[in-house]
Parts: sequence; structure tokens; C-alpha cells
Amino acid sequence: VQLVESGGGLVQAGGSLRLSCAASGRTFSTYAMGWFRQAPGKAREFVARITWGGRNTYYADSVKGRLTISRDNAKNTVYLQMNSLKPEDTAVYYCAAAGTDGGTYSYWGQGTQVTVSS
Repeated sequence: VQLVESGGGLVQAGGSLRLSCAASGRTFSTYAMGWFRQAPGKAREFVARITWGGRNTYYADSVKGRLTISRDNAKNTVYLQMNSLKPEDTAVYYCAAAGTDGGTYSYWGQGTQVTVSS
């Protein structure tokens, strides 16, 4: 599975962005998908994940109520809608794929930069 993120950019605090992650391969619908982020000087952290069928989603406490993960298996794409952005959301955002719900993420994209100005 190859993953390519897009949609990052510069936005003012309180603004919105929608990240997309396009996956190659016909088995996309069988993978659980996640979003992670890494801010300068910090470790990569979990942001959100969605089960293979899209029925269940999970979020880091720091983004609950502001970020929403979704997927369109017909388009082999997973999304991260980001609202009410804060400067502390500034990071490189990565999508990842896991072979099982709750399993290890084996495939990673190259990341897309999100910068939130105050």
C-alpha cells in the first residue's frame, strides 16, 4: 500500500483545513487507517484512527471535537477535517495503514505540513 497525503498549508488560528490521504492498491478497504503528527522537536503522536469499515473512530483528547476522520473506500481515500485550528496543531501530518483494527501501522505516507499562525 502506498499512501500520499495532501491538503496541508498555512492557516490562521480558528481556521479549517481538510487533509486527504490517497492509497494505492485494491485492498484499501481492508485496512484500518490512522492520522499521526509530529511537531518540531517532538515525538510523533497519534491523532485519530478509523476502522476498516468506517464504523468506529478514535481520537486523541487534544483534538476531540475539532478534528474528524472519515474514509471513502470507493475512492481509496481517508480524510482528516480540521476545524478550530490552534497554533499547537502545527506539525507534519502523516497517514498510516494497519492490517487489522488496532494493529500495527505498517505503511506510512511522506507527510504534509500544517502550520497554524496565531
